[in-house]
Amino acid sequence: MSVLKRNYQTVCAAVRQAEAAAGREEDSVRLIAVSKTFPAEDIREVYAAGQRDFGENYIQEWYGKTEALADLPDIVWHVIGDVQSNKTKFVAERAHWLHTVSRLKTAQRISAQRPSAMPPLQVCIEVNIAAESAKHGVVPEEAVGLAKEVAKLPNIQVRGLMCVAAAEVGEAELARQFGRMKSLLADLNAAGIEADVLSMGMSADMSTAVRCGATHVRIGSAIFGNRTYGEPSETA
Repeated sequence: MSVLKRNYQTVCAAVRQAEAAAGREEDSVRLIAVSKTFPAEDIREVYAAGQRDFGENYIQEWYGKTEALADLPDIVWHVIGDVQSNKTKFVAERAHWLHTVSRLKTAQRISAQRPSAMPPLQVCIEVNIAAESAKHGVVPEEAVGLAKEVAKLPNIQVRGLMCVAAAEVGEAELARQFGRMKSLLADLNAAGIEADVLSMGMSADMSTAVRCGATHVRIGSAIFGNRTYGEPSETA
C-alpha cells in the first residue's frame, strides 16, 4: 500500500471516529482533501483510493490540475482560497464549490460568468470567526446580510458558512468559535436561506469542529504530507 493511500485511509478513519465520538451519524461529515501545492499525480492516486472532493487555494495552479485531471468526470473541486477579481472566470467555469465568499462584488462577477449550462455554483460565506486581521472573511455580524444578497444572484446557491478557527488556542475557545458558527447557520435559516453546510475544521481541530456541527472538514497535510511553499504569485 502506498503512503498516500495509507494516509488517506487513516484520515477517513479519524473522521468516522470523530463522528462516533460526537454522536453523529456515520458519513454525516464530508472530507475535503486539500491538495494545494501537490501535483496532479498525487490527486489522481488519492482519487483512486476513493476520494472525490478536493480543495484548492491557488487558482492558476488549480486550473492546470483541472486540465491534467479532466478524465476524472466525477471529481469535485472546492475552491477554499480568497479569489482575486481577475481569477473569478476560472472559478465560475471550473469549480463546483466556493467556500470563501466574503465580498458581494466577487459573487456578482462569478454569477455573471457562470455558464448557464452548468448547475449553480455551491457557495459558503466565509466568516472571520477568530477576528484575526491576517484572515479573510466577514465579521460574524455581517454574515447573514451578505448571504441574503448573494442568495439573490442567479447561477449561485448559498449553502452555508465557512471559517478558519484560531490556531494554538484551547479547546474551550475552539468550541466557542465553532459554536458561534453553528448559531450563525441557524440565523441564515431563520432569514429564509436554506443552508445546511458548516465548512470548518482542519487536522488540528477537526474533532472539535465535528462535535460542534461541521458538515465539511478540510484536511491536507495529513493526507498528502508536509507542504513546501515557494513564492506564490497569487493568493488564490
